Amino acid sequence: MLPRCCPLALLELGSMGPLDRADLDLLNALADDHRATVVALAERLGLSRNTVQARLARLERGGVFQSFERAIPPAALGLPIEAMVSVTVRQAELPRITQAISAIPEVVQAYGMSGQVDLLVRVAARDTQHLFDIDARVLAIDGVERTETSLVMGEVIGYRIRPILEWAREEAIR
Repeated sequence: MLPRCCPLALLELGSMGPLDRADLDLLNALADDHRATVVALAERLGLSRNTVQARLARLERGGVFQSFERAIPPAALGLPIEAMVSVTVRQAELPRITQAISAIPEVVQAYGMSGQVDLLVRVAARDTQHLFDIDARVLAIDGVERTETSLVMGEVIGYRIRPILEWAREEAIR
């Protein structure tokens, strides 16, 4: 079990309980090769196939794994331009506005924010005119007060979890 100083020790997903060192080793192995078979993972980790399969099922039930669609870049679907749209809304209407924004197909992701901006919406577009049209659709939603769009010029640090996995494993050893 992870020590209390480690935030993952506090991570309890449903009734799953905290992640232990074997869970972290399994997640690290999957970070190396997300297509590895249960048999290959068992061999690599020195665990039985049934143990690996049971742990994978528990991790999946606990919500540890995200959707595979996160691995499909919008550019592969003909939408090479990405932008972040900062959205300011009337607070009381946030749930309805969020639902309306989710109905826009080009919206890839959205975050609720603290501070001056209420939502940060990641969108994908064919070209700048398409982006302009997407922004207009967001702005046309009743309750949206303002948007500000920033082009994504390039990904300088891609989505990564490996440094956290390595940190958590080191904490588990202490």
